[in-house]
Amino acid sequence: MPQYLIEREIPGAGDMSGEQLRDASKHSNGVLAELGPDIEWVHSYVAGDKIYCVYNAPSEQLIRSHADKSGFPANRITPVSAVISPATASS
Repeated sequence: MPQYLIEREIPGAGDMSGEQLRDASKHSNGVLAELGPDIEWVHSYVAGDKIYCVYNAPSEQLIRSHADKSGFPANRITPVSAVISPATASS
């Protein structure tokens, strides 16, 4: 299944409390459950005024549907073409 990196511009995201992040996660999970099993949130990075999310989904449109229903912006959606790590140097 294709993987995408979603850039969400959310002013003050990096200052969100643990409780706020937990509530946002619960809300996102609820919308994902409504959309069905074809979309999966892998994880997110909170940095400054942005949240970068990694999702598995069959299409960009399904990710946009999640953004619309959840109220979390999807300012940029980029297909992931490869994943590398330090271990890549050894293969």
